[in-house]
Amino acid sequence: MSATTWLFHRLVKPQEAPDQDEADGGVAEAAQPHIASNGLRQIGAQACQGIGDQVVNAKTVLPWLLATLGAPGVFLAMLVPIRESGSMLPQAALTPWLRRLQARKWAWVAGALAQGAGAAAMALVAFTLTGWAAGIAVPVALAVFALGRALCSLGSKDVLGRTIPKGERGQINGVVTVLSGVVALTLGLALQVWGGDVDAPLLGALLLAAAAMWVVGLLLYATVKEPETEPADVAAEDGWAVRSWRLLRDDAPFRRFVVVRALLLVSALSPPFVVAIGVAHQGDALTGLGLFVMAQGVANLIGGRLFGRLADSSSRLLMVWCAVGASAVTAGYLLALLSPTLRESAWLHPTTYLLLAIVHLGTRLARKTYVVDMAEGDRRTEYVAVANTAMGVLLLAAGAVTGLLSVWGNEAALVFLALLGLVGAGLGRSLPEVSAGRDQ
Repeated sequence: MSATTWLFHRLVKPQEAPDQDEADGGVAEAAQPHIASNGLRQIGAQACQGIGDQVVNAKTVLPWLLATLGAPGVFLAMLVPIRESGSMLPQAALTPWLRRLQARKWAWVAGALAQGAGAAAMALVAFTLTGWAAGIAVPVALAVFALGRALCSLGSKDVLGRTIPKGERGQINGVVTVLSGVVALTLGLALQVWGGDVDAPLLGALLLAAAAMWVVGLLLYATVKEPETEPADVAAEDGWAVRSWRLLRDDAPFRRFVVVRALLLVSALSPPFVVAIGVAHQGDALTGLGLFVMAQGVANLIGGRLFGRLADSSSRLLMVWCAVGASAVTAGYLLALLSPTLRESAWLHPTTYLLLAIVHLGTRLARKTYVVDMAEGDRRTEYVAVANTAMGVLLLAAGAVTGLLSVWGNEAALVFLALLGLVGAGLGRSLPEVSAGRDQ
């Protein structure tokens, strides 16, 4: 056994498929000899991306940067929609271009380059601009970053499905999550120990370091040995919008997956309301940047390997139980708020934030693994793209609804999200099983 194979199987445990016909795990014969080396290269490249993500974070670091630069508050509200929807909405439109590529890894490389450029542009803003100029420039750079993430999202799932067999894909994502969690925890502790002001020059230096990580990542990813295929002839096909609509209309299992995924937004949309409630009751106790970064790091460390293996065992059941968990955490938090003693507790709000981060991690790993396992070839590419584009639209809609409900209080928005999660868990049980090691 080579050192590469030994290391890969120390990180990723192979699972045997119950069906002999699926013994290859859906990987072409040409890719079989390179599974271990490809796996390590993807882990390394995506870990670099995960490290950069801890800095280019639209929920923590970037709002802090804009506040430090004196940008008007209206720009703060734009960050999360640009980052999340901007990385999802373009994917269906980008799919025809991706399908023309013989090797899909170049989509990830191009996306990493765009993300590095976006991070470097934000660093330049941190060093040179303030006020309205900074408020405009950071969202523009974030839009470039989000477009790059759309390319990486499409490319990574396609390459993962081509080079790594079923039963190991979720673990790949889990290892990457743990590595980025270590970095997040280290960064958060450093910011807490720093003790002084987290000012614009410091954030600019961190953003430059993040940009460098994407460069390292793309150099690693470019070495993945992906089996090349003939480019698809997309010129004779219908437009991407027509194809996307037809896929959602005619493919019932895929349509159900998209609906379930939308209903699982409880773990993604609840944390900002928890933070807002916590700040209202605790003042500045929750406003330290390091605390938020640390919470995400702890969640990644706790859940990365565990959820990765559970996703390979049954991504469908992991989605269901994470939806139940997110709703239960949210409901428990709402009940705790009824107690004046608990409401003023210094531990209630950060603990709830941490628990939601953990179940959100499980949700992310589960739905990523599910969509990669449920199809092969260009059908997988279409599934990923159309699901993410649909989610970009639904995320904006859900954000608008919860924002409207928050007029009656943040608690009202949390009640709505908890109910969505329970409905999603019930519907998720009816999804077909696609994971390795499960009866079909």
